[in-house]
Amino acid sequence: MNDFNFYSPTEFVFGKGRAAEAGCFVKKYGGTKVLVHFGGASAVKSGLMDTVKKSLDEAGLPHFELGGVRPNPRDTLVYEGIDLCRKEGIDFILAVGGGSVIDSAKAIAIGVPYDGDFWDMYSGTPIKAALPVATVLTIAAAGSEGSGDSVITREEGMLKRGTGSDLMRPRFSIMDPALTQTLPPYQTACGATDIMAHVFERYFTNTREVEITDRLCEAVLMTMVKETPRVIADPDNYDARANIMWAGMVAHNNIVGVGREQDWNSHGLEHELSGLYDCAHGAGLAVIMPAWMEFVYKHDVMRFAQMATRVFGVKMDFADPEATALEGIRRFRQFLHSIGMPINFEELGAREEDIPVLVEKFGIGDGETGGFVHLKAADAAEIYRIAVRAKL
Repeated sequence: MNDFNFYSPTEFVFGKGRAAEAGCFVKKYGGTKVLVHFGGASAVKSGLMDTVKKSLDEAGLPHFELGGVRPNPRDTLVYEGIDLCRKEGIDFILAVGGGSVIDSAKAIAIGVPYDGDFWDMYSGTPIKAALPVATVLTIAAAGSEGSGDSVITREEGMLKRGTGSDLMRPRFSIMDPALTQTLPPYQTACGATDIMAHVFERYFTNTREVEITDRLCEAVLMTMVKETPRVIADPDNYDARANIMWAGMVAHNNIVGVGREQDWNSHGLEHELSGLYDCAHGAGLAVIMPAWMEFVYKHDVMRFAQMATRVFGVKMDFADPEATALEGIRRFRQFLHSIGMPINFEELGAREEDIPVLVEKFGIGDGETGGFVHLKAADAAEIYRIAVRAKL
């Protein structure tokens, strides 16, 4: 296990109806004037926005609204939010929604105190200050409610880039599993796929002697394999929803990734798909991650065999561990298909002829990137090609 620092200061407020406490928690963490940032009409129609605003009113907190966050959140709305916060003297941002809303809120939070273009910090400039952010979570997926990460799409060129800092970790996150019960099955499945991908990015590592985090990773993955079909079959299953919501946070606040090298190439490859085609991030990951696995598994056959046996119940073939590894990958893809996810370019709506564009946008040029396996541009192209021809 490698040396590490782990800092996770978010207070998690978990349970039914707890959005009504938002105002009290904003006040607890020093907010005096609040931007309520949200997505589309669902938060309004469901009554959630009214609940949140009422709680802010009861706490005596002036508040302003900025809606319109889209999946794969755009820089244009971030600029609008930064201007609004500066104009009104807003000192606290409350994100009401899923990962896209939270990521957009974090971008606004780091942009307000920054003298230049906030996009600089999505291009390598270190983050040195941020307004406090908190969340009322409505989708179990991105894990942004517990992480210091944010991903934004720049509309010019549709570039999707991420940044991270503990300064962006939410002060508190209200997590009510009942708020996810109205999600369409496809959106639920996309979220589940994202959760599993966050774990796999950490699970496939070159670091040795990491049994504790291996087992934590496997526990989250096994939870998703069990609970996702339950909520697809019964969207009102609160207990299954609760397990998935907490799994989403655990998957990405990095408690399962400390002390170990991580990869993140699958996310990078997928970002170009959702940047170009504006597809759901989880759907893109369902196509890319098994393809990446097929490309890299020979780098450490036994780690893939371990995943196959511990997570998907494959019987270990000691005479042919490669067969065990490949069966694990097959069962992962089969699981994704069973919950309604696409498994290849055609099902996602992507085109093979765009692979050169995707590779160029991936942006490694003549270099290489990754942790578990370092990829070059030709490797990225081959993974996309595997994703083109993937089948059960």
